[in-house]
Amino acid sequence: MSASPGTATAREDQGFWHGRAGLVVPGIVAAFSTYLLVGVLTMEVPDGTDFPGPRFFPTILIVAGYLIALLLAVHYLRHPEPPEETGDRPHRTFTDWQAVAWCVGGFLVFAVTIEILGWILAAGLLFWCVARGIGSLRPLFDISLALLFSSLVYLAFSQGLGLNLPSGFLGGF
Repeated sequence: MSASPGTATAREDQGFWHGRAGLVVPGIVAAFSTYLLVGVLTMEVPDGTDFPGPRFFPTILIVAGYLIALLLAVHYLRHPEPPEETGDRPHRTFTDWQAVAWCVGGFLVFAVTIEILGWILAAGLLFWCVARGIGSLRPLFDISLALLFSSLVYLAFSQGLGLNLPSGFLGGF
């Protein structure tokens, strides 16, 4: 007797890893968090450094990274997502190369123009490209939101942390 594709018997026949390819993502997030952890632990911090110090924000990222990796791993272990057979295509997933081009292209433009445009404009452009890449069709709203958030990040880093982000031609280079 053959089991239908959605039954427990069919999953047992295909092995534990069937439908759990998503575990790669929490593995990458955990590896990146471990890389940050090693960096924080080996960081030399001068005596008398005021709070929050150079370890504070990386530590927040490390904790968030491990938490996200754990939650994703639990999700994929509890709810495997096996690929569905759909006619002539063997799997339900595909790569949206147009979205990839928008996101990667936006990052490349950001990296090349950050010194000229400055953080606010370059990060705003990056945000807009990513929003466009993931399917947003409201360019005026997206660029407005992008400029707002990039300005807030600029203020947080410059005023809150005392770090200098490139100001570009808006700040006279």
